[in-house]
Amino acid sequence: MDLKPDDRPVRHDVDREAMPPLAMVLALGTFIGFSALDATAKYLVTMGYAAVFVVWCRFVSHAVISFVVFQGWRRADMYRMHNVPLQILRGMLLPATTLFNFLALRDLQLALTVSIFLSTPMLVTAMAGPMLGEWAGPRRWAAVMVGFIGVLIVVRPGTEIFSLSIIWSILAAMTHALYSILTRKLVHRESQSSLIFYSCIFATVLLAPPALIYGELPRSLFDAALLAGLGFFGIAGHAMLVRASSLASASKVAPFIYSQLLWMILLGFVVFGDVPDLWTLVGASIICMSGIYIMNRERQLGRKPSATI
Repeated sequence: MDLKPDDRPVRHDVDREAMPPLAMVLALGTFIGFSALDATAKYLVTMGYAAVFVVWCRFVSHAVISFVVFQGWRRADMYRMHNVPLQILRGMLLPATTLFNFLALRDLQLALTVSIFLSTPMLVTAMAGPMLGEWAGPRRWAAVMVGFIGVLIVVRPGTEIFSLSIIWSILAAMTHALYSILTRKLVHRESQSSLIFYSCIFATVLLAPPALIYGELPRSLFDAALLAGLGFFGIAGHAMLVRASSLASASKVAPFIYSQLLWMILLGFVVFGDVPDLWTLVGASIICMSGIYIMNRERQLGRKPSATI
């Protein structure tokens, strides 16, 4: 029986070397940083700060830190765009993702939002065919379907769990999948510094009017530090991800995204006293297993999962 081109294993040497310990530490640190970002945002929005204002502060601080880290006064490639429309669209999708996620965090546990968000690799697999020409074969489509069953278990349509906040979280996963697709489309043409910098700048400019209308001065030095720390957690996570990817293949780094479920459960309990229910844990486990299978299958086919910038 002939295999589809997508499902025919590529015959070349696969990197079988053990993952360096430093790469493992950095990969884990990446998703600890992203988990800390969400936990900080949840604290701020539950304290009454407008979600759009918190998102804006996150990107303002990220933009400032990026400018300093990449030495924007010396880097011409940081401002160069080869595909302006796609860069702009990508720059709009990231703040949309963050806003939807922060709106969901007002009412949902960290474990619940991250469980839905971890369906992003499955959405990317489904979208990559029509948008990138990377068509999934029957095995990966089966994994996508199983993963979406896990999502249904988590969100439980028709029950009191399913709410507007759940819809915000689903929209965050969808917009992030589109953002990931555009990143994969642009990563070989645009510089890494421009991809990071412009996503911050577009967010800062687009969200400035509503943020200034609904925002307020920090109520304490602690709140001010948290608002500024949002950008630090974001760029620290991205920096560790880039460094980990330089030390180990992307196919080895990518599965560490599922460690974020553990960190989110831990932070949710320590900071907010939240304990996820059994159905959330069951659905999240199914989502994680499906995602790991998809990543492993792409590795076998010779497609290295790309890191999302």
